[in-house]
Amino acid sequence: MFVNSIGTALPERRYLKSECWEAFSQSEWFERLGPRAHAVAKTVLRRDNGIEERWLAVDSLKEVFAIDPDTLQRRFVTHAPRLATEAALQALKRASLPPEAIDAVIVTTCTGYLCPGLSGYVVERLGLRSNVLGFDLVGQGCAGALPNWQVASALLGVQCDHVLSICVEVCSAAMYLDDDPGVLISACLFGDGAGAAVLSRRQPLDRRRVEWRETASLTNPLEREALRFEHRTGLLRNVLTRQVPRLAAEHAERVLKDALTRAGLQRTEIKGWIFHAGGRDVLLALADRFELQPAELRYSREALRQYGNLSSAFVYFVLDAALADSAPGGWWWMSSFGAGFTCHGALLAVE
Repeated sequence: MFVNSIGTALPERRYLKSECWEAFSQSEWFERLGPRAHAVAKTVLRRDNGIEERWLAVDSLKEVFAIDPDTLQRRFVTHAPRLATEAALQALKRASLPPEAIDAVIVTTCTGYLCPGLSGYVVERLGLRSNVLGFDLVGQGCAGALPNWQVASALLGVQCDHVLSICVEVCSAAMYLDDDPGVLISACLFGDGAGAAVLSRRQPLDRRRVEWRETASLTNPLEREALRFEHRTGLLRNVLTRQVPRLAAEHAERVLKDALTRAGLQRTEIKGWIFHAGGRDVLLALADRFELQPAELRYSREALRQYGNLSSAFVYFVLDAALADSAPGGWWWMSSFGAGFTCHGALLAVE
């Protein structure tokens, strides 16, 4: 499987973390929550948390604090299909492919639910063939991009020439607030966006070679409660615990070792790192566990600074930045982790 092209999409409006603090401090939710909640939010939003700005699918930050099931569902229905389509259009344009060339579309999300799924909306909006294969993957959280590509690899090995892979998250449609520190930190970390890739059976002749070579996954249900969504009063509530940075680094290392062993490679042969960044502390844990220099995580760190945590869509932005920067070729490691506790990775041969 070859990465033919990458596309990304963001909402129209960008908000600085200082603006988020001001909006929260002036909202009615500020009065509902206690002093400890105020202190947690202020610490995250006023100090260095690795994030400077986020793009959110709201016309003003006041809208963020309208937290009820119908409002959040409308936000997802309005913006998820649009963002998914915009990212896909950019990927198709970069691949120089017409929509009818796509044999399958796979859409991943965890921040909302539609039936029929998002894949049908993408088929309609892009004008894909009526017999295109459509798949919707849900419930994988921030880890979702790599399972999406694993399905695409299987399809390309059997019957497809081009697969359109999309991850779209409207995290502002999964907003929840209470006095729990993990809930508040989540509300301060996540942004909205979509990533898409055209994945192809054959190498495109007119662009850089990026080949998917080896993949590995790990699911550890014993740590399920460390990071997950739960439902309360008809809303998605994010469970985020202090163990997440450690768990992310430990699981990421195990998955990499598995892939390297099967590929007959050494860690020193990895020249590029395309990591999901759950947050600043996750990146610090990864750097420590993998003994990486700051420059080696620059693309993940910069994406986190500009966009916040985009959940499953995040690694598209990181890979796109590395390719746009003409990062040195060789073996690259792409990895995502999240709810479950799950972790996935893939070795990319880049020339």
